[in-house]
Amino acid sequence: MKKVLVIGSGGREHALAWKASLSPDVCAVFVAPGNAGTALENKTTNIPLKESDFDGLVSFALDEQVDLVIVGPENALVSGIVDRFREVGIFCFGPTQTASRLEGSKVFSKEFMTRHHIPTARFQSFTSSDKAKDFLNHQKFPVVVKADGLAAGKGVFVCQNRIQAEQYIDEMLCGKLFDGAGERIIIEECLQGEEASFICMVDGQDFQVLASSQDHKAAYNGDTGPNTGGMGAYSPAPIIDPEIQQKVIAQVIKPTINGLVEEGIDYTGFLYAGLMIQNHMPYVLEFNCRMGDPESQVIMMRMKSDLVELCLTALQGRLGETQIEWFFESALGIVVASEGYPRSHKKGCEIYGLETTFDNNIKIFHAGTKLNDGTVETTGGRVLCITALSNSILEAQKDAYQAASSIHWEGSWYRDDIGHRAKHRFES
Repeated sequence: MKKVLVIGSGGREHALAWKASLSPDVCAVFVAPGNAGTALENKTTNIPLKESDFDGLVSFALDEQVDLVIVGPENALVSGIVDRFREVGIFCFGPTQTASRLEGSKVFSKEFMTRHHIPTARFQSFTSSDKAKDFLNHQKFPVVVKADGLAAGKGVFVCQNRIQAEQYIDEMLCGKLFDGAGERIIIEECLQGEEASFICMVDGQDFQVLASSQDHKAAYNGDTGPNTGGMGAYSPAPIIDPEIQQKVIAQVIKPTINGLVEEGIDYTGFLYAGLMIQNHMPYVLEFNCRMGDPESQVIMMRMKSDLVELCLTALQGRLGETQIEWFFESALGIVVASEGYPRSHKKGCEIYGLETTFDNNIKIFHAGTKLNDGTVETTGGRVLCITALSNSILEAQKDAYQAASSIHWEGSWYRDDIGHRAKHRFES
């Protein structure tokens, strides 16, 4: 029987830990530091170690004789946590620090795509606000201004005019918005179309495609308002039809993996391509070196295969020998957030309704929660992802919203149109 350590505290990590706990070959799942949801899962125990405490995490894994580590958050990956576990001979599913630059630096990522002819928006990088503003003289609006480094999904701004663009240029390069993450920026053309998430498992040479998914980055209904870490997701994504999937594999995934090999970069882990589908052609908006959140929640709900077995197979370089099986049903998840998110928000609110008995097709994944003397309280902006697995996207949408109506806390809110793009396709 195997022991698994999942690193992180969000909804993604709850989904990964829950899925790992379902493996018949797993006797214990540890989550560091975890949340209230992971504390209550079968076979799962929270460990009070921060994701940045590499020494403590490695020491714990050695003491417990952990067989597999799965890393959730990008910060830990970009900081080199996988390298640390590799040094002591522990299987750790995730890319190395060098490989994680695909997400850790948008400039590196865009230049990598240019070198390997991977379709993406035209761009230019800057460290000088004056040069960035001069560049705007030659651009058509809207344009997109991005922080180079990690910004928790909030470092991308679609600017409709020059005033907006100059504001974000100044805030990042002069005002130090996002701290070091905004010391270098990218300005790129604004692609128009429909976004989708395309996630694979990679073993350095081979890959297996996960179920397609689509999330809602914008805070408010109609995909309006500021960017967030994600307000909901569903799987499969109707925009990724068989033709588009083959184009993504041929034009994005294979060139990316081949390019990494050519440059001597060993990439093992989840590879997430955030796509814009424009005129039936895929363009890469960004790469992530981990599972998405809330995409993880809907994808793990649909995965029939054993996640732990898949991760170990990848770490042994044998992904090409296997196929991932999926439940035919669709999944949709609604993120319930704290008042004020994605900006400042209140913490420490008691969550009501979690004791409700839901049907077996409903799963509530926790993100910003903690247990306080047996009471579940909020600790973050995105608090829960209420997820349904049903026969269709429309049924999953109905079931998830029905469940969401039973759960609340002071100031809780959620979008009421998650899945609207898929619904529109089915109704048109």
